[in-house]
Formats: sequence, structure tokens, C-alpha cells
Amino acid sequence: QVQLVESGGGLVQAGGSLRLSCAASGRTFSSYAMGWFRQAPGKEREFVAAMRWSTDYANYADSVKGRFTISRDIAKNTVYLEMNSLKPEDTAVYYCAASRIGFPTSTRSDYWGQGTQVTVSS
Repeated sequence: QVQLVESGGGLVQAGGSLRLSCAASGRTFSSYAMGWFRQAPGKEREFVAAMRWSTDYANYADSVKGRFTISRDIAKNTVYLEMNSLKPEDTAVYYCAASRIGFPTSTRSDYWGQGTQVTVSS
């Protein structure tokens, strides 16, 4: 059974940092691309960052460039999202996703995690 399990969310003040983790299990993800998405109340789910397991190439939404970093630990089968200089507008439920073909998108991904809440207070 394939599982993506996010953790690391919480409440943080503006300007603070959090690191989210996405533990992947149930299959080999070496040929997959992994991504982070977020959904704020009343808004659609939006792309945050993505990378392939096999390379260091990563892609970011303009709103998080320079503040967020996606990375992976192949040995631990875990993807991370390091979030710095957090802003109240970063408040959302953050989801991990995996896609076998291309980068995951909000409407086309093979697997999704259950999400973890990130709240940034002003």
C-alpha cells in the first residue's frame, strides 16, 4: 500500500521557519517526481515546489522562491520542504504528492498525502 505521510506542520510567527517532511512508502519512488502543494481556506490547491528523486533539479512557485527549499533523503525515502521567512499568507494545509510522469500538478498526481497544517501568525 502506497503511503505519503506529511509531518512537521504547526504554528509559527511571521519570519519564522518550519521544515515539513513527507515519508514515502509502499513502492520505489526513484523514477517519480515529488511535489508540495498547499490549500488555504476558500482557495484552490496551489503548487509550491517539486523535484525528481533522481536529480537535484527543483521547481518553485514564484511566491516561495528564495524562501522555501525542497530536498530529499533517498536513504530515508523522505522529501522535505524547508520554509523560511514565513508570512501569514503562507498559512495553509500543505500536501505532498508523487507523480510517475512529469512533475505532479494539483489535478494530476498519482499519490497524495493527508496534509499537514501550517499557520503563520502576524
